[in-house]
Amino acid sequence: MSVKKTPELNDSQTGSRTMMSGYSDMGHKLMCTLLGILLVYSIVFVGTLIRNNIRKYHTIGRAEKTERTITVEADGKVTVSPDIALTTMGMSAESKTVAEAQKKNTEVMNKLLEKLNALGVDKKDVQTINYSIYPTYDYKDGVQVIRGYQVDQSVTIKIRDLTKANDVIALAGDVGANSVGGLQFTVDDREIYKAKARDMALKKVAQKRAALARSLGVRLSSIVSYNEYDGGQNGYGDYGKGGMAPMSTAPGLEHGTNEISIHVGVTFEVQQ
Repeated sequence: MSVKKTPELNDSQTGSRTMMSGYSDMGHKLMCTLLGILLVYSIVFVGTLIRNNIRKYHTIGRAEKTERTITVEADGKVTVSPDIALTTMGMSAESKTVAEAQKKNTEVMNKLLEKLNALGVDKKDVQTINYSIYPTYDYKDGVQVIRGYQVDQSVTIKIRDLTKANDVIALAGDVGANSVGGLQFTVDDREIYKAKARDMALKKVAQKRAALARSLGVRLSSIVSYNEYDGGQNGYGDYGKGGMAPMSTAPGLEHGTNEISIHVGVTFEVQQ
């Protein structure tokens, strides 16, 4: 009777089987780890769903909580005397050619600048706001025929010495300017007076807030929102808001006063 011998494995075969066994164990551990992570996430997800459903159950039939607020509004007004005057002057010249029209325009405007300088108006307070050239036409037998060219130029003038306002307006007639805009007495730095008007308005808001809290039996706590708008400037002493014809003598002009106002609205949270 013969006995079969199990074939012996060499070192190479033994190492290969050991390596394969190691890979198998590693894959098994990795799979278990992934399954564990998936299980944890599943538990968290289910728990979150349950918690949200419980919250919905407790809020059924309840109105959403709304923020209770009240808005207090007030105006602040400051009356000030003007410290500057603003006006516009210009020249409109027409001629057969552009060059001729420009020459007429330039002569008048240069004279105006010289006269303004003589009155003490600084160059920085004179600003060109328009310079335009365009053709002019006649119509003959229904046909448009070019007649020439017109050059328009106008400047704004800031008058800081109000005692010279009359003299500045009279320059239009002196130099031959044929376009004069309205003269307005105003204040140069409105922000200073707007700040004063704002402070006045906020003081009124504080007083109204305290009175409302007492009357309503509540506490007006933190500020929810704030807004304001410039109420504008009501000036007196404006002259010639439309175009004015050139004048050879200085008109009588009154400075008047300006009213600068601020409207504020402050919204407070209401607490019992």
